[in-house]
Amino acid sequence: MNLIVVGCGRLGAELADRMARDGEDVVVIDKNPQAFYRLGTGFRGKTLQGVGFDRDVLVQAGIERSDALAAVTSGDNSNIITARIARMVFHVPKVVARIYDPRRAEIYQRLGLSTISSTIWGVNRVVQLLSHRDLNVIASLGNGEVDLVEVDVPHHWVSRTVNQVTVPGEVTISAINRSGRTFLPTLGTAFEEGDVLVIGVLASSRNQLQRLLAVG
Repeated sequence: MNLIVVGCGRLGAELADRMARDGEDVVVIDKNPQAFYRLGTGFRGKTLQGVGFDRDVLVQAGIERSDALAAVTSGDNSNIITARIARMVFHVPKVVARIYDPRRAEIYQRLGLSTISSTIWGVNRVVQLLSHRDLNVIASLGNGEVDLVEVDVPHHWVSRTVNQVTVPGEVTISAINRSGRTFLPTLGTAFEEGDVLVIGVLASSRNQLQRLLAVG
């Protein structure tokens, strides 16, 4: 993958380092050359000083042959302008913009731009920790609409099937770890003692999941 990362703050530097370690071709753009010191000493990608929404800078970074672009500067406006240029002018297949203002995130998602909002994610995560302490949320998807929860199989679920505890569109058994092996179950898979379950649940259905886990 040819990836352009616009913004070499903490998020941009970590993203660029990780993707480069994974063998991707990475170019990092930042208007401040001092920002490139955040990259690891073994960074294998390229750096380019300039403004991320400057078309000449993007062309110099190789955007015409890029597979993806991440606009992760500290400014919402800069990120959205960069993302729109990448998507609508250069037709980059995968474009993601970092957005701080949750209201803007919703607007741009409706326009078809993929966004990440640390504010929305952070609020949702705090709510999870405060309101659902007995659920071990291992991942949140989207802006927190769906959680992946890891739980030990309840005793009253043993010998029941996945189909019997699935709530279509709300609660689904995503994976089962059994005797050190993880697999994807079918609706007919029966639970066994000692199983560890990964359950996908809508954030709005967490209480329903808790009732399923608690009721015998």
